[in-house]
Amino acid sequence: MPLNIPDKLPAIELLKEENIFVIDNSKAKAQDIRPLKIAILNLMPIKITTETDLIRLLSNSPLQIEIDLIKIKSHTSKNTPVEHMRQFYIDFDVIKKRKYDGLIVTGAPVEQLEYPEVNYWNELKEIFDWAKTNVTAKMYICWGAFAALNHYYGIPKHSLNKKMFGVFEHTMLDSLNPIFRGFDDVFYVPHSRNAEIKKDDIDKVSEIKILASSSDAGVYMLMANGGRELYLTGHAEYNAFTLDTEYKRDLSKGLEIEIPKNYYPNNNPNLNPIVRWRSTANLMFNNWLNYFVYQETPYNIDDIK
Repeated sequence: MPLNIPDKLPAIELLKEENIFVIDNSKAKAQDIRPLKIAILNLMPIKITTETDLIRLLSNSPLQIEIDLIKIKSHTSKNTPVEHMRQFYIDFDVIKKRKYDGLIVTGAPVEQLEYPEVNYWNELKEIFDWAKTNVTAKMYICWGAFAALNHYYGIPKHSLNKKMFGVFEHTMLDSLNPIFRGFDDVFYVPHSRNAEIKKDDIDKVSEIKILASSSDAGVYMLMANGGRELYLTGHAEYNAFTLDTEYKRDLSKGLEIEIPKNYYPNNNPNLNPIVRWRSTANLMFNNWLNYFVYQETPYNIDDIK
């Protein structure tokens, strides 16, 4: 079924060029089904890219999906046009009384700050508390995962000596979990972060289960609350050139940055990167929507608690 997204969102035309089936709100109203309602709290600086990456992966759902893009009221994006934010994003205050089948919280480039130093930390904590009772299934990505794990369970993040940057091999620790339906025994995920969470800290919290990890990148996927909370330290949603853009951006700024590992053929940044994670990303998002959102959420959305 198609994905129902706001009229004129730039992602529509970009994804149509990739032969991905999306429809705008006007066409969706003619279909007599109850769509899944998914909220995306986009904390990434270049929001249009992140929107497109996530919508690409959400487009393969069993039912129509209705997307609300949420923004932090206490923070103004410097890398996305004001007009775009006004047209497509909603303040949390507007939606705080609504219920959602799913919530995705993205990463943010604030890993080197302590949580209270992040200027929207108090508002984010309010959103985390709201999500516990107003959303069926939550997916937290990278810094969003670190922040939620700290808020819910007191798990600390630890700074890395150098950036975890590249595409890394992962293995499943619970291959029977539905999130892994269709996965290969070994799968790849991009990482781009300056912090980590440690297995020793997670093992102290009985409510959390580690589902996948990497010998190079460490803990990757965790689950809690009967599958209602999914935590991801990497970026399966990244498109082919995201790491390339980050690498060349930092080089142009004169920052110290290594070539992303396992990314360019022969480690040559002049060549197009090798995409090793696309099937993993599509399977993971589809499995999350099917097994943890669609099959778990009540038909009457007001019954979510």
